[in-house]
Amino acid sequence: MFLTDKGISDVNGYKERGYILPNYDRSAVRETTKKAPEWIHFGAGNIFRAFQGNLMDRLLESGDSKTGLLVCEGFDYEIVEKMYRPHDDLSVLVTLKADGTIEKKVIGSIVGSLILDKENAAEFDKIKTVFAKPSLKMASFTITEKGYVVKDPNGELLPATKKDIEAGPEGASSYMGKIVSLLYHRFKSGELPLAFVSMDNCSHNGDKLFDAVYTFAEGWVKAGKAEEGFLSYIKDEKKVSFPWSMIDKITPRPDAKVSEMLERDGIDDLKTVVTGKNTYVAPFVNAEETEYLVIEDKFPNGKVPLDKVGVIYTDRETVDKVEKMKVCTCLNPLHTALAIYGCLLGFTSIHDEMDDEDLKNLVYTLGHKEGMKVVVNPGVLKPEDFLEAVLKKRLPNPFMPDTPQRIACDTSQKLPIRFGETIKAYRLRDDLSTDSLILVPLVLAGWLRYLKGINDNGEPFELSPDPMLDKVRGMDAKDVLALNEIFGCDLFEDGLGFKVLSIYEELINGNGAVREVLHKYVLKAMA
Repeated sequence: MFLTDKGISDVNGYKERGYILPNYDRSAVRETTKKAPEWIHFGAGNIFRAFQGNLMDRLLESGDSKTGLLVCEGFDYEIVEKMYRPHDDLSVLVTLKADGTIEKKVIGSIVGSLILDKENAAEFDKIKTVFAKPSLKMASFTITEKGYVVKDPNGELLPATKKDIEAGPEGASSYMGKIVSLLYHRFKSGELPLAFVSMDNCSHNGDKLFDAVYTFAEGWVKAGKAEEGFLSYIKDEKKVSFPWSMIDKITPRPDAKVSEMLERDGIDDLKTVVTGKNTYVAPFVNAEETEYLVIEDKFPNGKVPLDKVGVIYTDRETVDKVEKMKVCTCLNPLHTALAIYGCLLGFTSIHDEMDDEDLKNLVYTLGHKEGMKVVVNPGVLKPEDFLEAVLKKRLPNPFMPDTPQRIACDTSQKLPIRFGETIKAYRLRDDLSTDSLILVPLVLAGWLRYLKGINDNGEPFELSPDPMLDKVRGMDAKDVLALNEIFGCDLFEDGLGFKVLSIYEELINGNGAVREVLHKYVLKAMA
C-alpha cells in the first residue's frame, strides 16, 4: 500500500487495517479550492497537519466546507519537496490516546502545497495568485515566535529586515518580508479584505504579527517603495485583521515506534526524512488527542466555520483569559514543576513521572489547591475541566515522548508568568496570603537546587539551555531570588523569599534530600 491518491483508492486494504479514509471527493475539493481558495496556512510542520489539517478534514466530511487547505512552507522547502508532494499532500494522523487506543486517519484536506521561494518565479506566482483571489478569508501561521522577530533587542532593524526594506516588496527575500509583499499584492489587487491569524503558541500573537507586518509596510512607504495607502489598509480592521489566538496541542517529532506500526500495516513509503536543515519529517504525524484553539472573532472577509469542529471564536479579552488560565495555572506551571524535579530525580519522560506518587501529588495539589484559588476563568472553557484533562489524559499519556529535560529549557524566562503571576494574585487578594503557599516556593527552591547540575544521587547532569545560566550559577541563592526579572515580582516583599531559601537549604542537605523534602512538603500541602 502507498500513501498517494492512487494508493488510498485501495479502500478495503486501508480499512481492513483500521484506517479512516476521506469520504469526500478530493479531486473536486482541489478544483474548488483552486478557483476560490478560502484558507492558506504558512508553516507545513507537524502541528499544522495534526490540528489545522484535521479541522478542515472534519469540515469537508460534514459538508460544512467545499474548499480545502493550501499550505505554504517558507523555511525548509524540502518538507514540501520530500514529504508533501510525493504523497499527493496526504498524511496519516496517528492519535495516541491516554487510554492506550490508537486512531489512524488519512488527512486529505490539504489539496495544495506551495513553496515561499522568490527565486522560483513559477512557485511564487502560484502564491500571488492565491492572494489576489477575493474568496481568500484567512492566512494563518505556525512559524514559531522567532518567525515574527524583525528587530534586535535594542529595537534596531535586523540586517535582513533592513535589506528588504531597501529592496522594496518586489525584492524582499526574508520570510516575513515575502509574507508582507504578498499582502501588498493583495492590496494592489483591489484592497481585498483578509484575516492574518497567528496560531503560534505565544502571548498576544496577533500583535506580534501586526508589528512585524507594519515594520515592513512603514519602511517601504517611507522609502517610496510602496503606496501610502498600504499603511491605511493594514491598520483598517475592516480590511486586514490580526486576531489573537490561543492554541494548545502536543505534536512531537515522528516517533520510531509509530513508524514501525505503520510499516507493519503494510504502508511502504512512510520513512522519516531528515532535511538539510535538520527538520524531522514523515508522511505521518503522531499527536495527543486533546486540543484547544480559541481565536478572536475578527474576520473582515468572513470566517471559515471552524466553530463547527470545536474551535472557539470569541472576543480578545476572552482569548487573553484562556491563555492566562493555561500558562499561569492549568498547564505550564505543572510542566515546569515536573521538569525541575524530574531532572533532579533522574527521570527522562513526563509520563513516567506521573507514575511517581510524590510527583503526581505535586502537580495535582499545585493545580487544584494553590493555582485554582486565583485562576483566571475565561468563561468559554472551565478551568477545572482543562486541568482534569491535563492531569488525567495529557501528562500520563505513555505515547507522548516528552521529557523534563526539554521542558526545563529557558526556565528563567518562564518563571515570571508560570509562578510570578500566581504570587502577585495572592498578594492582591484580601482573603489570601503567600504564607499559605507551600508548593510554589517548593518549585522555586527546586530550581535553585537544579542549577547545581547535580541530581539527588550526587551525580552530575547536563543543564538544559537557558540564557540566564551563566549569570545565576555564579550567584548566591538569596541574590538569585532578588532578581525580579526572573520571578516577575519581589519575593522578599513578604516572607515568601525566606521560605524559598529555607526549603532550598533543606534540598542541598546531601544525597536523597530532594526526595525527602519533596515528599515532606507535598504531604504538608495535601493536608
